[in-house]
Amino acid sequence: MAKVTLVGAGPGAADLLTVRAVRAIGQADVLLADALVTEEVLALAKPGARVLRVGKRGGMKSTAQDFIHRVMARYARRGCAVARVKGGDPFLFGRGGEEAEYLEALGIEVEVVPGLTSGIAVPAAVGIPVTHRAHTHGVTLVTGTAGDGRDEPNWAALAKCGTTLVIYMGLGRLLNIVARLIAAGMPPDTPAAAIASGTLPGQRHVKGTLADLPLRVTAEGLSSPAIIVVGEVAALARVPGLAMDESDVRALAA
Repeated sequence: MAKVTLVGAGPGAADLLTVRAVRAIGQADVLLADALVTEEVLALAKPGARVLRVGKRGGMKSTAQDFIHRVMARYARRGCAVARVKGGDPFLFGRGGEEAEYLEALGIEVEVVPGLTSGIAVPAAVGIPVTHRAHTHGVTLVTGTAGDGRDEPNWAALAKCGTTLVIYMGLGRLLNIVARLIAAGMPPDTPAAAIASGTLPGQRHVKGTLADLPLRVTAEGLSSPAIIVVGEVAALARVPGLAMDESDVRALAA
């Protein structure tokens, strides 16, 4: 029976893959890999395996989702072991749900290999627990941009939810997100942090307040991929993330 395995490759570092993910990658004849899947992870593929880069990155030319669907189906029907390898978890902002529906409608079996999502792993890599009994009763994972013409997240509702906000794919719209959260009543001095290239050798982060986070991100030159954390727990990020003191921030804002 034709089959595709949707593999969660975790936040980046290959040693954070699950054993099942390593096995699925190593057994695949064809791998369709997202942009954030590292070469270190793809090096686990067997000799002769075909690796197709079909990643999507904000603001850049991306592979059409319909094309990805068709390619997966084509190779699976040929009897190839197909692995669709995604950063993080396939079902969390990874379009895994769409792909599973498409394949199953064609009678193609789908196996899902969960992965460690960046929204939990990346904050943890800099010492931020996204839940903490002394600071928050929960966590909300949200994308910073809806895309495809859909409405963006309801920032007014999120500002009042009382949970840690973990924002994926939001760095390019950080100023807008911050403005909307503050306009909806979130205190400007709410702790906030941004972590770029989490779990990888180039990992960097800054922390501060919701109001000054965009300035800190700009000053440190942080770039995507990045995770943004808003809430009391963000203050627990390790001290090396404090690249500027308050006088530096005031000077930048002047």
